[in-house]
Amino acid sequence: MKQSVSTNLTTNLSPIRNLFDRGMTLLAFALTILGMLPLVSVLWNIILKGSPGLTAAMFTKPIIDDGFANAVVGTLLMVTIASLLSIPIGIATGIYLAEYEPNGKINRTIKFLTTILTGVPSIVVGIFTYSAVVLVTKKLFDFSYSAIAGGIALSILMLPIIALTTEEVLKLVPNNFRLASSGLGGSKFQTITRVILPNAVPALTTGVLLAVARGIGETAPLLFTALFAQDWADNLLSPTASLPILIFNLYNDPDPIKSQLVWTASLFLLGIVLIINLPARFLVNKGR
Repeated sequence: MKQSVSTNLTTNLSPIRNLFDRGMTLLAFALTILGMLPLVSVLWNIILKGSPGLTAAMFTKPIIDDGFANAVVGTLLMVTIASLLSIPIGIATGIYLAEYEPNGKINRTIKFLTTILTGVPSIVVGIFTYSAVVLVTKKLFDFSYSAIAGGIALSILMLPIIALTTEEVLKLVPNNFRLASSGLGGSKFQTITRVILPNAVPALTTGVLLAVARGIGETAPLLFTALFAQDWADNLLSPTASLPILIFNLYNDPDPIKSQLVWTASLFLLGIVLIINLPARFLVNKGR
């Protein structure tokens, strides 16, 4: 009798549950579309206004000649410097956090400081680098704003992303791999370099690419470190143009040519970030 009542009650509730599930699915879909509208609007606006300015001259002339080739070179140069500084240190930090005394006091302190660093506003990083690098080099070596200073500022922002990503990725490598390597007589260093890291390369690459994508789009740190230049930079120790600063400086310029330059630079910057994120997405899916 009780089983019959329970069966009838379940049967009666089934249409209500199905209706509720469908309603929640439709609501989630509608909210997703609503959330995508601003993104699609921004993308469409940038493509619509930036594409008319995509000419060969844009990529061969500096800003002073109504192009942005020097800003592209400056951006890539500073991100390269930042990558050379942050990737080795970030991966080494992640390895230490994941593989060496993960519950130790020093490890917890490093993890805490690295996590805090991810939340530091980029403009604060710019001010710090200005004080620690720009002012010091100006006093000691008679140069101040430079591509090197800009690269150092970007590396500080990229470092915690790479370190924390590396830690999480290495923790996902099955512990059986470590035990098997130790059982075959492998040292800790050999286990990490020959077993763990090769298995984590796709996910590690993803973290690096995401950090690079963030560095390319940063504006505030470069205002205090690399400044800006209308023409080609003389060397790594001179003020250097970048795409984000170009957009920031020329956005309110009434000159139609400069306005078009801003939209085209925005489109190109968006394209670079997209090109970086697509391989990252592919590597994430491959890792699954």
